[in-house]
This record gives sequence, C-alpha cells and structure tokens, in this order.
Amino acid sequence: MKAVFSRWALVAALATAPLAQTVAQVAPAPADTTRKFENPGGVPAAVKQPWYKGKLVKATIVPAVLIGYGAYTAGGGGFYTNQEARRDIQRLFPTYRTRLDDLLILAPYVELGVVALAGVESRNDRLNVGLVVLKSELFMLGTVFAVKNLTRNPRPDGSDNQSFPSGHTAQAFLAASIVHTEFRDKSQWYGVGAYTIATSVAALRMINNKHWQSDVVAGAGFGILAAHVGYLTHRNRWGRKPGLPKGMSLTPTWQPGGGMGMGMVWQLQ
Repeated sequence: MKAVFSRWALVAALATAPLAQTVAQVAPAPADTTRKFENPGGVPAAVKQPWYKGKLVKATIVPAVLIGYGAYTAGGGGFYTNQEARRDIQRLFPTYRTRLDDLLILAPYVELGVVALAGVESRNDRLNVGLVVLKSELFMLGTVFAVKNLTRNPRPDGSDNQSFPSGHTAQAFLAASIVHTEFRDKSQWYGVGAYTIATSVAALRMINNKHWQSDVVAGAGFGILAAHVGYLTHRNRWGRKPGLPKGMSLTPTWQPGGGMGMGMVWQLQ
C-alpha cells in the first residue's frame, strides 16, 4: 500500500511541474516603486510650451512692433516719414479742424456699457471689468506721460513738447482692447467697431495737426499694451470663491441628528 501511495505522489509531482514552471515564467516582474510619486495616478505630464508661445509674448508682440515702429519713425526713419505723412494730410485737409477727437476717446467705453446693458454677457462681471480698467488706465497714464517727458518731441503745430506718444490714441486703443477682450467670444464685430473708433481718433489727431504719424502709431501700442497688462495681472477674480466653477457656490447646512454639512448649488447659465 505504501508503494502504491509513493507511486501516485511521484506521478502527481511530474504532472504539476510543467504548470508551475509556466506560471513562474509568466508572473509579472515586481513594480518599480522608486518612481511611484513622480506621476501619481498615471496622469500624463503636461507638455511645457516653448517661451515664444507664452501669454506674455503673445500679449506684447503687437504693442512692441507698434511702439518700436513709432520710435523709429519719430527720428525721421521709415519708408513713409512723418514729414511725408503730414504733407499728404495737409493737402487733403488744409483747413479742417474738429474737437471730435476729444469726444471719441471714451466712445469704446460707451460701447462697452451699452452692449452690457443690452444683455450681452461679457467675459468678466462688472466688478472685475472695472478693476481691469482701473489698472490698465493707471499703467497707460504712467507710461505715456513718462515717455512724453523723456522725449519732449515738439508737436507739428509747435504748441508744446508733449508730442510723443499720442495720449488720445493710447486712451482710445486701450478702451477698444478691453471691448474686444470682453466680447470677442460673442462676436468679433464689437471689437471691430471699437478699433474703428480708435483708429478714427488717431487720424483726427493728425488732421488737427496735433500729432505726427509716429506719435499715433506708438500711442496705439501703449494703449494695447496697457490693456494686456491689466488682464495679465488680474489673475484672481473678485467676488468668486477660489477653485469653484462659475455659477457654483457652497453653503453650510445643518441636519437634526446628523450634524453640520456642506451643500452645493450650481446655477446653469
């Protein structure tokens, strides 16, 4: 009997040996835990964009070109000089003078208010739009008048030495840039209208013999730059709880016998 039992044990061992070897061969290798905290959850790492695709570069490239060209032509350079532009303007409008440019500098802000009152939703609420406008205006006024006092370029009519850059043009393009940013997701035509008004202000400043071509080109650059600075420095939105989507709010709740809790309200737009 003992011999028979030993024989069956030997047969069983020989039969299970290949299976055990196969399991050992396909068993996965132990995980490398030394790098488990580098990418938790297996979420793909964000690809870092090159510097020239950053927000700062995109925000400053157009203003830099306008200000640079204005500064270059202010010294008498350019393929179409200040003197040539003034000569052509004087030929077309020899006696025309108007105060319309003093009124149109704030017209884009009027457009901003009218469109908002009409029910068109802007990118930011009224409080945050006001804060962006305030910061942008302070930056624009500080830079424009600092450059005016540094350069002291005489105006075409010789009235003073505050020609470069054009403050009227900077103000108009600042307001137009804010209109474009707030409503471009709704329609590009709001921005087109605002920039058309700003361009008209620049043209009227030259027609009125108050500014050179270089002054208004650089003024447009300073205005656009100021608006971009206002938005780039406005990261935290006032009046919103950090980390919550727009329209979502959290309120404390109390349930008898259940203690305190937190309720979430999400208003669909």
